[in-house]
Amino acid sequence: MKIDPATLDRKSAHDVMVGVALPRPIAFISTAGENGIYNLAPYSFFIPLSAKPAIVGVGIGRKRDGSKKDTLVNIEFSRDFVINVVTESLAEAMNQTSGEYPPEVDEFQVAKLTPEKADLVKAPMVAESPVRMECRLLQILEYGEFPSIHNFVIGEVIRVHVKDEFWADGEIQSSRLKTIGRMGGDSYCRMTNIFEMKRPVIPPKK
Repeated sequence: MKIDPATLDRKSAHDVMVGVALPRPIAFISTAGENGIYNLAPYSFFIPLSAKPAIVGVGIGRKRDGSKKDTLVNIEFSRDFVINVVTESLAEAMNQTSGEYPPEVDEFQVAKLTPEKADLVKAPMVAESPVRMECRLLQILEYGEFPSIHNFVIGEVIRVHVKDEFWADGEIQSSRLKTIGRMGGDSYCRMTNIFEMKRPVIPPKK
C-alpha cells in the first residue's frame, strides 16, 4: 500500500497520521477565556521540542466548520496555557472534556475536576494531575486551507509542578505516574510494560 496524504479527505488523512505515531502522549490543556470561563481539553499531537530552554509544541485542529476551538481562542487571548499529565485515574474525566462544548461551558465542571491557581500564568491547573506545566506562548503556526486548518502552538515551560510522591533522586518517577497514551480511533494504552535498552557506546575516532 502506498498513500499520498494530499489526496485523502480530512478524516482519512487524520486516521493515517494517528495510525503511524503510536502511542502519543496526551496534553491535557487548561486555559482561561476572555469571558473568565475555564476550558479543559485533551490533545495528542503533543511533543517536547527542547529541554533548555524548555519548549513544547501542541497541534490543535479546527472544528468541523473550520472555526477555532476554545483552547486556541483562549491561548491567543491570554498568551499562556497549562499542560496537565493524564494518568489512568484521570482517563474518564479527560474523555469527558473531549466533546465540542460551547464556549460558555466550563469543562472542569463537566469532568468534576478541581481548578487550581497557577503561579505564573492565568490558566488554571488540574489539581488532580500529578504533573502540571505552566506554559507561556511563544508562537502559533498555521497550516492547511479552510476548513481543514491546523495550528501548531509553541510554548515555553516556565514552571513545572510535581506532586511529592512522584519526585525522587532529582527526577520525576515516571513509572509511578501510570500515564496513558493515545492510539488510533477510540483506543488508549497503559504504561504497564516498561523495558530498558542501554545506548551503544561508540568509541571516539583516533
